[in-house]
Amino acid sequence: MPELPEVETVRRGLAPYLEGARIDKVTLNRKDLRFPFPRGFAAALEGQTITSVGRRAKYLLVHLSSGKTWLSHLGMTGAYRFAEGKFKEPSRYYEPGEDVKHDHVVVHLTHPGRGKLTLIYADARRFGFMDLFEHEEDSPYLSGLGPEPLGNAFNAEEMAQRFKGKAAPIKAALLDQRVVAGIGNIYASEALHRAHIRPTAPAGKLVLKSGKPSARLDLLADGVRTVLTEAIDAGGSTLRDFRAADGGSGYFQHRFAVYDREGEPCPTPGCTGTIARIVQSGRSTFFCPVCQKL
Repeated sequence: MPELPEVETVRRGLAPYLEGARIDKVTLNRKDLRFPFPRGFAAALEGQTITSVGRRAKYLLVHLSSGKTWLSHLGMTGAYRFAEGKFKEPSRYYEPGEDVKHDHVVVHLTHPGRGKLTLIYADARRFGFMDLFEHEEDSPYLSGLGPEPLGNAFNAEEMAQRFKGKAAPIKAALLDQRVVAGIGNIYASEALHRAHIRPTAPAGKLVLKSGKPSARLDLLADGVRTVLTEAIDAGGSTLRDFRAADGGSGYFQHRFAVYDREGEPCPTPGCTGTIARIVQSGRSTFFCPVCQKL
């Protein structure tokens, strides 16, 4: 499932082609993806100009001149491509090949600088979905989300308020989208390793009796921001079917310290540990038993 860096990379790839473009026609080749399309979805898009392309957590947000927002979640195999050719700007997404039976949404655009474009959304497994809303609080997918980990609202003090008194493992707390938006399994493991925190540690243990964040929680907040920023700069992490739009790939997976490195030496300088794997809530967690002591 794409995490924040992968979705942000897709956003950056789409934005130069979509922003300022007029939506001329929308064709839905089926009535649903994971969920049914909103009633009147295609008609609400047609005739609108795309004012900007944003992101909230793991969702792409296409803002329209009508004031409404077209939300898109890529699921596991969702992909955007243009019929006219590859993206020139960096972008990472699932490349499903040329089998048009997976092309579920076709959007005909006119861009002021690029001319006619045909944007295609393909999704082999149909775990992605789309929605349309006017205000963020109206969207069931966005309401209740925690702060963006790369935004000013995310810091150790804010995390301490949410973690205080919680016995849940810190890894599970990081994956709770109400605590922090956009972090998934890969980057939670990486951030915890950078802060030298064991993923099974109770989240509340990182909060002092005064309610203030511990020094280790400060390190975790910094680790989350750093690992996400580095992953975005690297174009995301290419795992399984993910590829870049130009045929290349995101390469942050080559910088993984612990994820998918079971049995390998810990890369922390001076550490003699070996990366271990456990299962938490049905997901693989990777960590170093030696330097991730807390």
